Amino acid sequence: MTALVTQTDAAARSESRASVEVRLEDLRRQYGSVHALDGLNLTIGAGELVALLGPSGCGKTTALRLVAGLEDADGGRVVIGGRDVTLLPANRRDAGMVFQAYSLFPHMTARQNVAFGLRMRKVASRERLRRAGEMLELVGLAAQSDRYAHQLSGGQQQRVALARALAIRPSVLLLDEPLSALDAKVRSQLRDEIRRVQLEVGTTTLFVTHDQEEALAIADRVGVMRAGRLEQLAPPTTVYTQPATAFVAEFVGLTNRLSGVVRGGAVEVRGVRIPLIAAGGADGPAVALVRPEAVSLSAATDTATGPLLGTVIALAFLGASSRVTVDLGDAVVLVQIPTADAVAYPAGTRVRVALRLDPVLITRDDATVTP
Repeated sequence: MTALVTQTDAAARSESRASVEVRLEDLRRQYGSVHALDGLNLTIGAGELVALLGPSGCGKTTALRLVAGLEDADGGRVVIGGRDVTLLPANRRDAGMVFQAYSLFPHMTARQNVAFGLRMRKVASRERLRRAGEMLELVGLAAQSDRYAHQLSGGQQQRVALARALAIRPSVLLLDEPLSALDAKVRSQLRDEIRRVQLEVGTTTLFVTHDQEEALAIADRVGVMRAGRLEQLAPPTTVYTQPATAFVAEFVGLTNRLSGVVRGGAVEVRGVRIPLIAAGGADGPAVALVRPEAVSLSAATDTATGPLLGTVIALAFLGASSRVTVDLGDAVVLVQIPTADAVAYPAGTRVRVALRLDPVLITRDDATVTP
């Protein structure tokens, strides 16, 4: 009998947490003359975590607020689980939201904060406490259930906010830069924790951030936004290694801009012929966008000459890797290599640069003929 009840409870929980698809269809939002969203189209698969990434003012937070119902769209639709919620108020959209500010009630314990949304939904007291305890255990705070906000660290407060959003078993979870107020170590730990919890619960999630590392680490797909539109929507590895536009290439990670010439489907840069990510396009001057980790170094004599010879002008320690800045005379190149190798190239060292033949994106901006 106990096993039967347990199985029934598990089935009920699974059904209540069934993942749904979320669609943003031609969403538009304008503030005066500024088009915050200019016909945004985005589909988030059931159970998927999509991160929206972009510079300030690109529209990523506006998109999230329109899904939440905190702002009204000037055009387009928001569809959650096949239901058009565009005209519904926020409290009828079945969405849980975690803000940058923790927004915990200071006079309530962690358990009471998590249970608050359930109380507003008139869930019975016993069930409220059970679900609040379940969510606090999920985020690793069962032992802190009876502590007040001022007795919790910033990371613990954000975990409580996450548990509170999940306690109502929302159809969609919305995260508005929830880690930006935390220090780097806690941010990294909590980022991984959010991903673990999201995978365990299976809630369809929209995550907004300005942190590139955060977006690449946590998301199933990353949407890079610019001026109210998506420049690219793809898995993190694709966004990084096969950027769709020059903006994406330069916004996500560091990129060297090296002048060259396109000939026959490849770009010739300083005597090296590099394949293109996107084949086609007219021959002629172009700028190749080369990642720092696609560049390597070797020692060179002071008398050596050539287009790939230069002098180290800076060495930045980044932990396991280091970034070496090399002056080639008419260009400066960033090189990212293991720190164990980088120590051999202090400032002033004469070096030879080698370009790996990874496919690159090109742009015609400021292109000069430098083969």
